[in-house]
Amino acid sequence: MKNKVQLITYVDRIANSGLVGLKQVLDNQLSERFSGVHLLPFYFPIDGSDAGFDPIDHVQVDERLGNWDDVKQIGEAYDIMADLIVNHMSAESNEFKDVLAKGKQSAYWDLFLTKESVFPSGLSDEDRAKIYRPRPGSCFSTYRLADGSEVEFWTTFTANQIDINVHSEAGQAYLNKVLARFHESKVNLIRLDAAGYAIKKPGTSCFMIEESFEFVNQLAKQANRLGMTTLAEIHSHHMTQIDIAKRVDMVYDFALPPLILHSLFSQDATALSHWLSIAPRNCITVLDTHDGIGIIDVGPMDGKPGLLNAAEIDNLVNTIHTKSKGESLQATGAAASNVDLYQINCTYYDALGQDDVDYLIARAIQFFAPGIPQVYYAGLLAIPNDMALLKKTQVGRDINRPYLTIDDIASALQKPVVKALCKLISLRNNLNAFSGEFSMNGDQHSLQLIWTEGLNSAKLTVDFATKDAEIEVKQDGKIDKLTLASLL
Repeated sequence: MKNKVQLITYVDRIANSGLVGLKQVLDNQLSERFSGVHLLPFYFPIDGSDAGFDPIDHVQVDERLGNWDDVKQIGEAYDIMADLIVNHMSAESNEFKDVLAKGKQSAYWDLFLTKESVFPSGLSDEDRAKIYRPRPGSCFSTYRLADGSEVEFWTTFTANQIDINVHSEAGQAYLNKVLARFHESKVNLIRLDAAGYAIKKPGTSCFMIEESFEFVNQLAKQANRLGMTTLAEIHSHHMTQIDIAKRVDMVYDFALPPLILHSLFSQDATALSHWLSIAPRNCITVLDTHDGIGIIDVGPMDGKPGLLNAAEIDNLVNTIHTKSKGESLQATGAAASNVDLYQINCTYYDALGQDDVDYLIARAIQFFAPGIPQVYYAGLLAIPNDMALLKKTQVGRDINRPYLTIDDIASALQKPVVKALCKLISLRNNLNAFSGEFSMNGDQHSLQLIWTEGLNSAKLTVDFATKDAEIEVKQDGKIDKLTLASLL
């Protein structure tokens, strides 16, 4: 995988022309900007209850987008990341329908987790209280079988997403089938979606327990044997991310986005500096994704202190709501059918009040932080909160999941802030220093991020009190300096 900037996008929400059209956009409008692309779920169907994260058939490309040959064509030219949805599948899947029709006589009965299969002696109040929940309400949904009996199936996220028994023979066969399909189609980076919830064990939180680490580790080794790299997608305490990073190929740096916002809002870089000094180096960095801006990743958990304290988190959340003129509040928390209550739904651009200089500072910090940067399609084009889509769907995360046409892309690429961001992408892609060693300096109000490779170097200096930011580059015997404000 190349150490260059990658794009995150839905196939159907950018240019609205399927996989073939997406490759044309990458080759033309976005030419030479991205070395890879995270194709958000393109399986059948793309328009389920969770925008493709509830596949009816994980090994079928939604025909409205194209087919596996089209995926392979993209893989011939770009690194491809695809989601392996390890925790659940759709209640509309043929496998689950077979279970509803035949009960325990179904060949797929052991593919799914029931309350009884995890708690054969019954679920005590004590065990129930220990289960970590990403959403309010029960972790079980009741379904009626054809014979009239009712069964409580484990549904971590929504009633339409039935959790898989990954340890069963049927569960193993299911995951193996998806891995094989990815390998055949030149997918070389696998995002393990919701991997932290995949293992359930009585008497535990059923989230990132020791057995979860072992499962992720074994799945990573299996993918490695096929020549693929794995990325664990887990929102949790920052020390958990550090622990996970020691056991898998790559992790997300989900603490970075809220910490950059906190530093810009408070003019205090202390927490950000501390995190960058201990953060995993084998990471993917993001500011925005198809999900919201994570808060749990910087907060306290189970008595362990967070990177930010409660007062700082409250200020962070309230400032985002203020900067977005209350729009994020309409899409977050108990509002708008949210699945994840620990995330703020808002574009990163609007979280910064559409301040172009702050936005460029945030992107520059992302690009200079250790890891491989990914840029979400809406963030690339500085698209504001899509309040019309939110009103239409009443799905909180749709505020940052716009549908864009070729004309929308062409228009957005003319914005000064987008042109400036593209210059930063080019810089990150083409400087030799980013293949070298990382170091940093700073104090409460300032931060220096430095990359050195032989005689080449790249240094970002940010003063959070004045919002002055400068990049100094030494390459091939030449020294260049530029301020971020001058890019606009």
